[in-house]
Amino acid sequence: MRNSMQPAIIYEDEDIIVCKKPAGVATQTKRIGQADMESLLKNYRASKGETPYIGVVHRLDQPVAGVMVFAKNKESASDLSRQIKTKLTDKYYYAMTDGVPEEKKGTLEDDLLQNGQTNTSEVVERGTLQAKHAKLSYEVIEQNGRNAILRIKLDTGRHHQIRVQLAHAGMPIVGDKKYNFKENITPSGKQLALCSFKIAFRHPKTHRKLEFEIDKPFGLS
Repeated sequence: MRNSMQPAIIYEDEDIIVCKKPAGVATQTKRIGQADMESLLKNYRASKGETPYIGVVHRLDQPVAGVMVFAKNKESASDLSRQIKTKLTDKYYYAMTDGVPEEKKGTLEDDLLQNGQTNTSEVVERGTLQAKHAKLSYEVIEQNGRNAILRIKLDTGRHHQIRVQLAHAGMPIVGDKKYNFKENITPSGKQLALCSFKIAFRHPKTHRKLEFEIDKPFGLS
């Protein structure tokens, strides 16, 4: 990815930018020469003669595509960060799984422990030191004999949460080389089939409720 690539802007005003993050592009990185959403949006603002401030208020894993909101000033960054911290934002995902859930709708609640050395997380017993509670709800919207597409709403935002919880529940995500062990035995050659398709929050200045949604980038064959 070159820094010259243009971000896919969905909405913009003087306080926020909403855009689609492509799969394979990091939200924010310290690696020299590697494009990320923060640098792409800073370059975009600079090209328009604006102060190239970009406030990163939430993140998506590098292999995950999806809709994101960024702040254009510190006041907006502070307000959006507060909304996320106090769970006033809603985030929705699509995931294609290896395996079909027995229940068409359900909730997953686990305690997750992050390993900084391996950049992974795992489900652990309740009460484990430094573990964090994770919760999501899902609904099956498509299925065939071996795969399903789930619509997922996050109640918490833990490291690799959806990927870890679905794998632990016996329905790992197609293309997930970290948590879907089938990919290590018979690689599908597919990208991680996880997309953040919808985000809802209040505008940091007007406090009007905003929702932004993108199309599902994958389906069952």
